[in-house]
Amino acid sequence: MTASRESTGSVPAQPAWVRRPASLARAVTAELVERIVRGVHPPGTSLPPEPALCEAFSVSRTVVREAVKILQEKGLVQVRQGSGTMVTPPATWDMLDELVLTATIAEDESLAILDDLVVTRRVLESDMANVAARLAGPDTIDRLRTLVEEMDELVDDPVTYAESDRAFHDTIMRASGNRIARGVVRSLEGQVVNTARYLGRTERALCVASNQGHRRIYERIAAHDPEGAAEAMFQHITEAWIVRRDGTADPVRLRR
Repeated sequence: MTASRESTGSVPAQPAWVRRPASLARAVTAELVERIVRGVHPPGTSLPPEPALCEAFSVSRTVVREAVKILQEKGLVQVRQGSGTMVTPPATWDMLDELVLTATIAEDESLAILDDLVVTRRVLESDMANVAARLAGPDTIDRLRTLVEEMDELVDDPVTYAESDRAFHDTIMRASGNRIARGVVRSLEGQVVNTARYLGRTERALCVASNQGHRRIYERIAAHDPEGAAEAMFQHITEAWIVRRDGTADPVRLRR
């Protein structure tokens, strides 16, 4: 995470809102999330007092208090009587929160947070592929085969290919019946799926290689081979991400 060049003892200038936001509290929250993640207000320090924040954002105390309450719900601050509003360590932040995750990814030059996201996704999807291989009926297997064949024809169209790619993974997650794991993966993917840092390279050869991984997963599920399906999913997600991030991933970190 990059260190801030701004002094933590002063309040940064008011954000340049083109139009006054419909929800001032949420707009102030979003700006403060970014400043905390950037290190403008480092962990262990206090946010500027209410009057200073009111002046900086040109909002009322009610708006500031609501924004601070939202920050507290996200785990970024803790309100202490007599000590003000203290910024908490990153370990307490809600990384499934869209604002927190987006800001953290934007500031993480090493892509370590995306590596962690991929590892989390891989753990959950490998397990769901294992279960899907045991539970998948003919309709699910036919759907997976159709998607693999469609993607063979879409390797020159990375945008449409990506849509079928997501449908393939979602079909497996649905077949597993694990709604919570599917919800976590969809939440994480939904927040980063259109970001350049996550998408990485998308040329034809990568789509071809990616669909070879899909085909191996499909074949293991169709053969009702739980361990084989889990291993195929593990390898597919790992290899696809290493290539997308230009081969700069830490193999130990991703293969742990």
